[in-house]
Amino acid sequence: MIVSAPNRTGATLRRALSPIVTVVLALTVLVGCGDGSFDVADVEAGADAGAEHSYLIPAGTGAAKDAGELVEVLPADLTVRVGEVLELINDDDRGHIVGPFYVRAGETLRQEFTSTGVYEGVCTVHPSGQVKVTVIEG
Repeated sequence: MIVSAPNRTGATLRRALSPIVTVVLALTVLVGCGDGSFDVADVEAGADAGAEHSYLIPAGTGAAKDAGELVEVLPADLTVRVGEVLELINDDDRGHIVGPFYVRAGETLRQEFTSTGVYEGVCTVHPSGQVKVTVIEG
């Protein structure tokens, strides 16, 4: 009788690649999201200190992109203040890149900004493929 262990190569490979993907995404910071026809939820809650800039990446976003549709979830240029929060809610079945941030499928990323700066990078939820987040004094 031959007994074999379950194939864990895929899970092991994903765990091994996760830190690499994070580093690669961080290195895209100096790159920068433009125009489109697939308009999805874009909700901003206020502009005062402590405000949240919340964006929903709806289910089907990746499939819409695969079908050649232009996807626009957030503006290409976003200005936030120190102390404010950027929230990316990913209801899609795949992960998405928004500048230096990566939000996994089914997860929510919350980033509170504590200092001024500019974050630019690749954006998979904007037709231009780029995003620029400028953080200004509160």
